[in-house]
Amino acid sequence: MTKGTVSGVIANMVTLRVDGAVSQGEICYIETGGDRLMAEVIKVLGQDVYVQVFESTRGLKVGAVAEFTGHMLEVQLGPGMLSKNYDGLQNDLDKMEGVFLKRGQYTDPLDDDRVWDFTPIAKVGDKVQASDWLGQVIENCQPLKIMAPFQMEGTATVKSIAPAGQYKIKDIMAVLTDEKGNDIEVNMIQHWPVKFAMTNYKEKPRPFKLLETGVRTIDTFNPIVEGGTGFIPGPFGTGKTVLQHAISKQAEADIVIIAACGERANEVVEIFTEFPELVDPHTGRKLMERTIIIANTSNMPVAAREASVYTAMTMAEYYRSMGLRVLLMADSTSRWAQALREMSNRMEELPGPDAFPMDLGALISNFYGRAGYVYLNNGEVGSITFLGTVSPAGGNLKEPVTENTKKVARCFYGLEQERADKKRYPAVNPIDSYSKYLEYPEFGEYIANHINDKWIPKVLDLKTRMLRGKEIAEQINILGDDGVPVEYHVTFWKSEVIDYVILQQDAFDEVDAVTPLSRQEEILNLVTAVCEKDYQFDTFLDVVDYFKKLINVCKQMNYSPYQSEQYNSYKAQVEAMIS
Repeated sequence: MTKGTVSGVIANMVTLRVDGAVSQGEICYIETGGDRLMAEVIKVLGQDVYVQVFESTRGLKVGAVAEFTGHMLEVQLGPGMLSKNYDGLQNDLDKMEGVFLKRGQYTDPLDDDRVWDFTPIAKVGDKVQASDWLGQVIENCQPLKIMAPFQMEGTATVKSIAPAGQYKIKDIMAVLTDEKGNDIEVNMIQHWPVKFAMTNYKEKPRPFKLLETGVRTIDTFNPIVEGGTGFIPGPFGTGKTVLQHAISKQAEADIVIIAACGERANEVVEIFTEFPELVDPHTGRKLMERTIIIANTSNMPVAAREASVYTAMTMAEYYRSMGLRVLLMADSTSRWAQALREMSNRMEELPGPDAFPMDLGALISNFYGRAGYVYLNNGEVGSITFLGTVSPAGGNLKEPVTENTKKVARCFYGLEQERADKKRYPAVNPIDSYSKYLEYPEFGEYIANHINDKWIPKVLDLKTRMLRGKEIAEQINILGDDGVPVEYHVTFWKSEVIDYVILQQDAFDEVDAVTPLSRQEEILNLVTAVCEKDYQFDTFLDVVDYFKKLINVCKQMNYSPYQSEQYNSYKAQVEAMIS
């Protein structure tokens, strides 16, 4: 086993002189004052190795001894992770005091003593590959698969399988015989290095299936698909967290993973206190039962902040291998990029724009590329839908993190300070935001078959009308109400109908918080009918009076339970006004 000696310390970056072979990304432990500090190799120069320590290096001296483990940063995967709060190194925060890493102290991510009801799936004599399903356990009403080892090469034969019964995670569930005749004992635990994508699937097609979130500005205007990617940039106070909570609660996903990367401590505490109180609208139970939170605050060492998003993605890939739909939310990828910048600067690498690493675009692209919709070896499907938030300094959407993320993410939900100031929530800019999935023929075919073949043309028409309405609003502000034709006022107010009725949504209203797709289709058809009607008014005051009344009735319809007597009454009023 390779050992090293500390030869230099710069904050959390430590230089070691080693006596053997060391790999990039390898984990080592440095002895200091009775503590063992965990560190990751980030650069190798001959016998000198640069490592990034995951904890405080206070008191670390030259001459301290380091011991290398021979493996990269790994997560331990298995039953018992749901409803847990972890840090970026997969320490169970519920077993620790506070949410901060205690130097040299680590906790087990899984409960070795908990008993699980196991049901076998595979049979003796079956041929299996890596990640093939061997059995099943139930956690919080969610069926979880016990799989063949992810690192297994080639095909193996099931030599024995445990009968149905109660077992602990370290009990032997199956014995496999590989192609060389060696026996492989399998328990419920898997290990996987966080910075390597799992490729234990048969095919990864372009995603096409709509992911229903209940948020109209997403589902109707800028849809995201199951296995798709998107990001939400926006300045402070524009509602990123509320929008994330709404999507997490309402989206059609089996597992929700929240990665709080480098957030302020008060925001992390809010997640820990608010998320367990959210009710899952699909089951009526607590949303936390199918949720995992990975939290690293901004005052934690840089390496721990960088690891959190990789840990969250690896957990998501684990559940995808079971044929589950996973929704991964990262808040915020800007803090992750800042952690990468700190590490790059300490290694004195050539800086890119705003001192971010030169390969920032490649790092972001590789990470987003790990999401997706896959066909497993047994024909089942699984997916990871990834939504990250970006916190650009001063709301500048031209900074490197936002620009590089736009190149790889298929959906862009730009939150706008001006809309937030006007209380037009969710404050997603309807002009700048987009979904590239609207251009995919696979998605168009899915929408035509499952909803309506006129849906996408109507959406594109409303987007054009919103742009035209913005242009006219600017002309009215310059020339005054009487300085533009009445027809211009009609066009502007049609765009306001789209805004108020479709784009604006009350996340705290019991009814309006979530809009089923069938209801969204009705609203889309009504608003389209308003926009296509040829109105004739004498003065702009008549235009304002008419459309204000129309918008008020439509808003009352949005607040009414779907297909109730109240809802149908308001809908009839709208239809009468535009007939």
